[in-house]
Amino acid sequence: MRVVDTNGISNIAPVPGATSEWYYGIDYEHGDLYEAEELFRRGNTIKGRKLCLVHYPDGAVYEPVPKTEGHYCEEPVCYEESIYILNVDFPHGLIQIIRFGCRDHKTAVHAEIPLSSVKDCYNLSLQIAPLTLSRQCVGDNEFEIIWPERTGFGMDDHDSFYLRDGNRLLFSRWHEEGEGEDYRYWEEIVVRDLEGNVVETLPGDVKLMPNGELWHLR
Repeated sequence: MRVVDTNGISNIAPVPGATSEWYYGIDYEHGDLYEAEELFRRGNTIKGRKLCLVHYPDGAVYEPVPKTEGHYCEEPVCYEESIYILNVDFPHGLIQIIRFGCRDHKTAVHAEIPLSSVKDCYNLSLQIAPLTLSRQCVGDNEFEIIWPERTGFGMDDHDSFYLRDGNRLLFSRWHEEGEGEDYRYWEEIVVRDLEGNVVETLPGDVKLMPNGELWHLR
């Protein structure tokens, strides 16, 4: 049995957009990013978040975003042989996109955006492809792309952003009707352009596979 020292993180999962070569583990000491933001705004100390990347098959472990007081990161995504991590520096009011090279294992700040450019960090996350920083507020039915371009529009009540495919934005939409034996529940994928116009509705579901390919299950 191989022992992999992940500094106390005992659960890992494949990095979205990668092959089976990269896995990540993350702790939830302050909950999700939005909960950490609320704690910081109330004057609490944010101890940071522990995140590690694990390479298969050698079991090498990397910590591209060290746990730092006042900072909080989100789950990574892989795009074009680099792993990107959303990291928020609350004391300096910055949203950082950190790049970790899959081949050279070097870490650099890929982009910085003022934290003031978003209402809050609720559902703020990196998506692919291309690499995109987005935010959605389900209660207000709002969806925004923060970076690399800036756009926003309203969603339907039962919509939830799933992923980006070039200039196509895929939203999962659920439906239900009837009661008891007549109850029926189903989901579909609504495809919108960058202005929010619906261009296609797909029955079933779309899955992002480990090699980056999209599979439409219907």
